[in-house]
Amino acid sequence: MLSQLPKSVRQYIIVTGNYWSFTLTDGALRMLVVLYFHQLGYGALDIALLFLFYEFFGVITNLFGGWLGAKWGLNRTMNIGLAMQVIALSMLLLPASFLTIPWVMAAQALSGIAKDLNKMSAKSAIKTLVPKNASGTLYKWVALLTGSKNALKGVGFFLGGFLLSTIGFHNAILAMAIALAIVWLASLYLLREDLGKSKKKPKFSQMFSKSTEINILSAARLFLFGARDVWFVIAIPVYLSSQFDWDHWRVGSFLALWVIGYGIVQSLAPHITGKTKQQIPTGTQAKFWAILLTTIPAAIAIGLESADQVLWILLSGLIVFGIVFAINSSLHSYLIVHYASEDGVSLDVGFYYMANAMGRLIGTILSGWIYQDFGLTACLWVSCGFLILTSVISFWLPQKATN
Repeated sequence: MLSQLPKSVRQYIIVTGNYWSFTLTDGALRMLVVLYFHQLGYGALDIALLFLFYEFFGVITNLFGGWLGAKWGLNRTMNIGLAMQVIALSMLLLPASFLTIPWVMAAQALSGIAKDLNKMSAKSAIKTLVPKNASGTLYKWVALLTGSKNALKGVGFFLGGFLLSTIGFHNAILAMAIALAIVWLASLYLLREDLGKSKKKPKFSQMFSKSTEINILSAARLFLFGARDVWFVIAIPVYLSSQFDWDHWRVGSFLALWVIGYGIVQSLAPHITGKTKQQIPTGTQAKFWAILLTTIPAAIAIGLESADQVLWILLSGLIVFGIVFAINSSLHSYLIVHYASEDGVSLDVGFYYMANAMGRLIGTILSGWIYQDFGLTACLWVSCGFLILTSVISFWLPQKATN
């Protein structure tokens, strides 16, 4: 059945399958680390530091990974990412007494490199598989890949909480390492060798984008993801656990459902932002949805300070934020692939996701520090400030559709 499909569709399915498998383990690993080390008595800032190298090396990886993808081919960078995640998981199989903060940070650093190699490869590959001037198809494929990835990341959160509650940290890590190793071996055999390889030998200096549109979009992306992670990554799971006595299962399940819903909305973004194939995203839409998103964390912060039903306000606010954020993210994901050059697409995509990783890094560090010293409301106001910057930057994006 698979062999009867067009070659580009077969490659898209393999790339998506790799991305899905990786994302499932990545989401589960994040939830396992947050909940397990919180259970061991680590504070919010300590937990945030465990992810410091994960996010930092994501920045470096996207910068160099785009150049490597253009030089070696996206199949190789994707397979390297899968292999590195297996190694990162294996590093956490040591007894609990050996899982010191430096060791876990090192494992997370390797996982961060793996994650961004995999994501950069998957997003870049779509550009090479969709025919030129097929913007509607490109938008749908990007939305489907991005949305399904985040839905599976949510399943990974659920899986992480479930596995920690049932079979424990060590056995959960072992099971994921074995499963991903099988996926990696299959990918080595199935993914074709020349995917995304630049026809010209890419220069090292080309890692930094010279495109005005991509530079502007990258800056907007940095603050967009910083605005999410400054309250979602560390503050929310710790707050739900400490303030409402939610156990691992409840925290993991809620965050899983949130990310799954977020992914579904991303997949549906083409239908939400434009009902016809001709209505493809522009800077105007990116600007509108960024401004709308800015109001949500501010409303939640005000609600938490002035109302009695704190839990209801927080959970409903999270849902609304997730919906609008998902549309923003999907618009950005399309625009970067659309703006990227045809030859050596991973160079542009890698630079853009470097900014994305920088936003996550800043958001993660601030999430632990601000929550620990000032509380959740302060995290929400910082999120609002970041989104104001995203909105302002979005005014400089091209406001009309380009082919």
